[in-house]
Amino acid sequence: MVQEASGHHHDENYEHKYRKQIVNRLARIEGHVRAVKEMTAEDRDCSEVLLQIAAVQKALDKAAKLLLKDHLENCVVKAVHHGNEEKVLEDLNKAIDNYIR
Repeated sequence: MVQEASGHHHDENYEHKYRKQIVNRLARIEGHVRAVKEMTAEDRDCSEVLLQIAAVQKALDKAAKLLLKDHLENCVVKAVHHGNEEKVLEDLNKAIDNYIR
């Protein structure tokens, strides 16, 4: 079992439903960010760079939405079943507050 910073545990034998999709999305985002960095270094048109940055932000939002969905369907439900809902909900609220400003 892997303990996360939030204090709840992930079972190493359990694969989250969306984990692979999230990792794949983040890998694509990583490549996209490198491309935006290269565009900037090459002194490409600012409006093109801004458009690509907006695309990266949207892609990150989609990855975050998928991660939140995974967390709700797995971690929060499991915590409620084990009586740890207060701590998990507190951590979830902190994460949401930091993400949505």
